[in-house]
Amino acid sequence: MGAPDRLRLWWLLWLFFWRMTAGQELGEPGSSFTLYSVNRRDVLLRPYDWTYLRVDVPAWFSSMTMIFISSVDISKEHVKQLPKSKLPVICFNQGSLPLPDISNTYLDTLLSNFITNGSSNGAQFLQNMEQCIPFQKNLTMLLTKDQVSPGVWYIGFFNGLGPERTQSKMINRGESYSISTSITVKGCASSTLWGPYCNQTIDMVSCSQPGDKHPRSLLDVNLYKNCRDLLRTSSHLLSDQNSLGQRQDATNSNVSLAAEYLVNCDNPQISCLADGELKFYFLDIAGPISHFIVTAAGLKLNQTSSSSAAGFDGILLMCYARFNGMPLSTLNDQFADISRGPLVIKSPKIGRWYVALQVLNQKKGDGLTLPGDKLCFSIQWQLHQCLNGKTGLNCTWEVYMLQRVIRRGSSERAYYLPLGSSEDAAFNLNNRLSNSSIDNVAWTYFFLDVPYGAAGSNMHVQLTSDKNVNFEIYSRYGGAASIESWDYYVNNTSNSNESRLLTQNDISKGRIEFYLFNVKEGIWSFGLCHAADISEHQSTLSISLEACPKHCSFSGQCEYSTDESGLTIYSFCSCDGNHGGFDCSNELVSAKGHIWHLIFLVASNGAAILPAFWSIRQKAFSEWVIFTSSGISSGLYHACDVGSWCALSFHALQFMDFWLSFMAVVSTFVFMATIDEASKRAIHTIVAIVTALLAENGATRSENVVIVIAIGSLGLLVGWLLEYSAASRIVCPTRLDFDMIDSWQIIKRWCWNTIKILHKRFRWPFMILGFVGLALAGTSWSLETSGSYWFWHSLWHISIYTASFFFLCSTTPKKHSGSEESEYELTRQDSSSRD
Repeated sequence: MGAPDRLRLWWLLWLFFWRMTAGQELGEPGSSFTLYSVNRRDVLLRPYDWTYLRVDVPAWFSSMTMIFISSVDISKEHVKQLPKSKLPVICFNQGSLPLPDISNTYLDTLLSNFITNGSSNGAQFLQNMEQCIPFQKNLTMLLTKDQVSPGVWYIGFFNGLGPERTQSKMINRGESYSISTSITVKGCASSTLWGPYCNQTIDMVSCSQPGDKHPRSLLDVNLYKNCRDLLRTSSHLLSDQNSLGQRQDATNSNVSLAAEYLVNCDNPQISCLADGELKFYFLDIAGPISHFIVTAAGLKLNQTSSSSAAGFDGILLMCYARFNGMPLSTLNDQFADISRGPLVIKSPKIGRWYVALQVLNQKKGDGLTLPGDKLCFSIQWQLHQCLNGKTGLNCTWEVYMLQRVIRRGSSERAYYLPLGSSEDAAFNLNNRLSNSSIDNVAWTYFFLDVPYGAAGSNMHVQLTSDKNVNFEIYSRYGGAASIESWDYYVNNTSNSNESRLLTQNDISKGRIEFYLFNVKEGIWSFGLCHAADISEHQSTLSISLEACPKHCSFSGQCEYSTDESGLTIYSFCSCDGNHGGFDCSNELVSAKGHIWHLIFLVASNGAAILPAFWSIRQKAFSEWVIFTSSGISSGLYHACDVGSWCALSFHALQFMDFWLSFMAVVSTFVFMATIDEASKRAIHTIVAIVTALLAENGATRSENVVIVIAIGSLGLLVGWLLEYSAASRIVCPTRLDFDMIDSWQIIKRWCWNTIKILHKRFRWPFMILGFVGLALAGTSWSLETSGSYWFWHSLWHISIYTASFFFLCSTTPKKHSGSEESEYELTRQDSSSRD
């Protein structure tokens, strides 16, 4: 058995067991069963952190349940007061990764809607658009097919929004949140069933093979001045449905156009609906078509009646159409009363269309119909598809399919070129533009496919010409763009002003350039509206799929990551310390401010001279080396962090800075014990190992300051114990004394002697100043934020080095003389009391 046979056998076995399992879960006919479930437990989001989760919702799903449990509970009043940089939100978007912080206006609208309406009705807002809500303690959303569309959905979890999200920061202070997600998708056993319980039916529209060709011709009439003037005439062409496909249209020359396919999708079955009753159909469109028409025929009251429904003015047969989602009277893309005229869907999107029919009696109680009467009818479908690589309403415009090509050495970019093209990146437009025109206005279309898993990429479009040619570019997801139906619009002077659209036009060089951020997966069309006689100009078009837009504005690096499911790779810009935003184009620190930040952060390390100078005067050479190295490494690290100059790699400089800072703090405490050099070397070795681990793993954590101070205090305590044990002469009593009065006197004398030792050992004015400096350092550390880091951290440098200097000055040197015994009176035994 060959490999293909084994693979086929494995697939059949898997399908058999899946059907068996599905049959067990189905239970009663018409009930739904679980297609799959996704569970992500305790996903930790640190400040300014984010992650994504991809959810594939198949076309035959019936309902989807999403449960989010987080460690935060934000009230409506608190949301309004919370700064955006600390706002945790959950975002939803279909087909592409959500980017909530691109538009500040959008975010303000989001918060206003949440404060006004709350999130209890969150199911209604997931309708083919990006929406966000703040984190909730417990959020459950039950979504059905008439509320959301099938396809690829992306859920984004953001802990903080705004341009600072991608800025390089030395610290990321703030609240960390954990969130658990449970998503269950249920489906029906057949694509002809739908509803939460799979108890409603959908009729599939089966179409015949392409039928007759309808020749069309255009006559010379000057009607159009530019692309937007086509809108009025396009509507007029479709208003007269009796002559659709046969009428003579106006143009600037007698041009015989290519014929078009007329695909008939007749449904001879007669349907009868009562007042308010709904009937559903679905129709699959596999490629670009001009338009499709839904017509009702043979209308009459009751199937046995011969009376025509045309005489009943109050009865309507409403037709609702929606792309990739169940249509309702309140939620649809287009609708019409097909008892009076057909429903025409112009330039429909490629994919599955759902159509709902509903009978409405507007004059109930007027005696027009009996309660049991039904309206009977049959539905006819017509699909108009152009021939010979043409498209548009009248099949007059050229259309090209583009294929994705990855050039060698450009792993971060994929180009789209016409099929069979040998061009490198940009392809020539002169021999590809449409010649047929209406008053010197023509359209040329390009279709391309963004593959699954590329939702984190960005579409880059560049149109260049040797002269300032008046091009207009209309882009649309899912179908052909037109003057009526488009998602993004760009010309050399204006654009559609969308948040995901970034233009970089240069009129003087005849260039139109724009980016589409996080482009949706699936079919895209780009329609070029242009003049017909531009053959004398040289024009090229380049369409590419790139990782990071504008090379992160040359102010950051392009990074890659995967969503929680591991199915989508997305890119993002990691900006430097002065820039932020999605493409690092937001200048967060000016050039003058950058210089001041550099001066403060580097020069403040000069405070290390104080403890270093005192150490060398006292011949404490190890402490002198630590303080000197700490000040130098901290200055080099901050010079590299602000983007000035990096002596070593950033990681090496960061490690040296934090490690030597930890060592300087602990060495100050150890020195205060004034123990012998052998014991000091042992403690320093242990401390060096522990602090190196702290500096390597999470050096910027706030907890490290507490840990280092605790380690220093422990070193001081151990040093004192070693010193006292070496200097004491402890004489154990020969018998136990149970006299409570004598025991209390001994304890009292021991405490008094300890106070006298501490009083003699330290210079307390310096000790108090040291604690003041330490408190100021702790305050500076707690007040540090991403925006004010440069000031408070500079104050941290000065205060912590000054505190070390005062602590060192507060320690009196140990005297090695005959009077040494007198300093340890608490260890001497009072033999007179025993006598």
